[in-house]
Amino acid sequence: MDKLLRKKSYIIAFLAPAFILFTGVLFIPICKAVYYSFCNYKVNYPIEFTGLKNYIKLFTNDETMKTAFKNSMFFMIFSCVTQLLFGLVLAALLTNIKKGRNVFKNIYYLPCVLSSAALGLLWMFVFTPTLGINKMMESFGWLEDCADGPQWLFNTDGFIILPIIVISFVALWQYVGQSMMLYMAQISGISADIYEAAAIDGCSKKQAFFRITLPLIRPMVATAMSLNAIGSLKFFDLVYNMIPEGFLGNRAQVLATHLYDQAFKFNKLGYGCTIGVVLLLMCLLVTFLINKFVKVDNFDM
Repeated sequence: MDKLLRKKSYIIAFLAPAFILFTGVLFIPICKAVYYSFCNYKVNYPIEFTGLKNYIKLFTNDETMKTAFKNSMFFMIFSCVTQLLFGLVLAALLTNIKKGRNVFKNIYYLPCVLSSAALGLLWMFVFTPTLGINKMMESFGWLEDCADGPQWLFNTDGFIILPIIVISFVALWQYVGQSMMLYMAQISGISADIYEAAAIDGCSKKQAFFRITLPLIRPMVATAMSLNAIGSLKFFDLVYNMIPEGFLGNRAQVLATHLYDQAFKFNKLGYGCTIGVVLLLMCLLVTFLINKFVKVDNFDM
């Protein structure tokens, strides 16, 4: 096997399928999207090159873009912070549990593999004012009429409106299991000898977590934060399915829904590509900043 891997022809043969798939599915579409972002491109109309017109409009005349950017940035910051904290707590707790660990691990991870579209519809009913949470609060006597309770998905007051905050917590519930699994995988790779030596020296479990576990799983923290940031910036399913179309205007728009509306609802494919390019650049910038400022040291575990 080692002899085969030393031959360039075999190396090329192994890499060719992945390279072809990457080029056809990712690289070429990105290049075409970048080109179309400089064009007035609509279905059944000729493509017209317009230079920076789409970008100028996006950053100067598009009020919906400002709202979408604000909401997406809130999603990103909220997701990175909460999933980091709750993912670490769950990973630390489950790592120290001997009985039932796999059961709880599967329970927390299950929402990650379920359809976001289906979960969005489910949670929409949960937060409908006349159903779900408000109905439960009415049954406990906390509300006289469930219809007069909090308008979870319809309140548009505040800098960050209540529906966006609600969806952020739903996203936390759905994806915290992913962060938990990443941290658990990294923690399981830490040698037990390190903890035994620390215990002999009088180190408590709390001290071991902060002085041994956290420094050693820092590479996974950077990876999880990058995944959370990119996932929250291109967030679409829950927003699109939980908020009834037309009820909130553009107050609940995020970058992905704004892209979808412009490209597929209003047939402005060129303008949609412009939003997509900006979204791609934001993902690359956030990933670069996380890798730059989250210092990662390599330790022998």
